[in-house]
Amino acid sequence: MPLLARHPLRIQPFFGHRSPDRLVLSARALHARPPGFRPGSRLRAVRTLVEQFVSHEAADVPVRLELRNATRTPVEYHGATDAEGYVHFDVPLEPAWDLPEHPAWEPARLYWDNAHGPQSVTAQVLAPGHASKLAVISDIDDTIIETGITGGLSSVLRNWKRLVAELPHERVPVPGADAFYDQLGGGAPDGGDTRPAPVMPATRRPFFYVSSSPWNLFSYLVAYQRLQGLPLGPVKLRDWGLNRQTLGSSSHGAHKQQAIDDILAMYPQLRFALIGDDTQGDLPAFARAVRHNPGRIAAVFLRTVSRHAFSAEEQQARAVIEQAGVPLWLGPDYRAGSDFLRTIGVTPGGETERIVRAVSAADA
Repeated sequence: MPLLARHPLRIQPFFGHRSPDRLVLSARALHARPPGFRPGSRLRAVRTLVEQFVSHEAADVPVRLELRNATRTPVEYHGATDAEGYVHFDVPLEPAWDLPEHPAWEPARLYWDNAHGPQSVTAQVLAPGHASKLAVISDIDDTIIETGITGGLSSVLRNWKRLVAELPHERVPVPGADAFYDQLGGGAPDGGDTRPAPVMPATRRPFFYVSSSPWNLFSYLVAYQRLQGLPLGPVKLRDWGLNRQTLGSSSHGAHKQQAIDDILAMYPQLRFALIGDDTQGDLPAFARAVRHNPGRIAAVFLRTVSRHAFSAEEQQARAVIEQAGVPLWLGPDYRAGSDFLRTIGVTPGGETERIVRAVSAADA
C-alpha cells in the first residue's frame, strides 16, 4: 500500500537548454500532485516535503516533445520513460536553429496520456545568446543553500529537520549570494524581455547549476531560487536512493565533473565562471575543467565554509588553477566578493576578461 494517495499521472519537466544544433531536455513521469510550497502548518510542510522524496514514478510512458523553430513550424520527437520514470531528450536541431541575440527562455511542449485523456505541459529551454561571451556554472549545495544531504548518511541524519520540515521561504539564505549572483548574471538583457508570459525572464549571462542533490528536489530548489531572486538556469541533479553508493562523497565529484564537461562541450563559444564551495570536492572538479579546457575558464569562485585546511588534493587543485592564470577568489562571504566585483568595474551591462584577482592569505 503506498504511503501517499495515488494521483493522476503527470509529467514534471526540468529546465532544458539548447545550442544552434542540439537540444537537451529531461522530464519525469509521476503519480503525484504538482508541488506547492505555500506557507502553512508544520504538518503540512512535512507532508509537502515528504511527497518530494516518496515519488511514485511511472515507467514506459510514451512522451512526445514538440518544438517550434523560428518559422513556428512544429518539430516532434518521441521518447518513453525508463524504470525510474525519467525521459531524456538529447536531439539534433536540423537544420541549425539560430540563437537569439541575448539569452532567452524558449517554451517547448510535452504531451502524454493519462486516465483523463491527452495531457500536456510547457517546459522551459534556455538558449544562450549569440552575443553572450561569458556564462556561469554554479554549485547549489552549501553554495547558495545549505541542503545538508550531500555529505554522507551521517549528514542526512543530522539535518533531517531541514530536509522534511523547512519550506523554501524558511531557509536561511547564504549571505550576499543574491547581490553577488545578480552582478555576475549582468541583469536583464538590453530592453528587457518583451515576450508574453509564461516565458521566463533571462539574465544577460546564462547560468547553469550542477548539484549532487536528487532530482526530487528540483521544484524545491527552483522555488528557493525564485524567492531569493537568484538567476534561473538548467539544473543538473542526480537520481539516487538511500544507499552508500549515492549518499557517499566519492560519487559527487564524478557527477559534477561530467556535468561541467558536458556544458563546456555544448557551448565552445563561451567562457565560464565557476562557483562552488570547499565542502564537496568542487576545487578539484574546477581544476580539472581548467586543465582540460585551456582559456575557457574565466574565473573560479570558491566559498570557504569548512573549518578544515585544504587537503593535499585541494592544494594541488589550487595550484593548477593559479598556474593557468585563472583568477581565483576564496572567501567565506559573498558580500566581500560582490564588493570586489564593483571595484573592478563588473557592471550589469559589461563584460570583463578577468573578473576577479584575489588570494586568500589564510590558505597561502
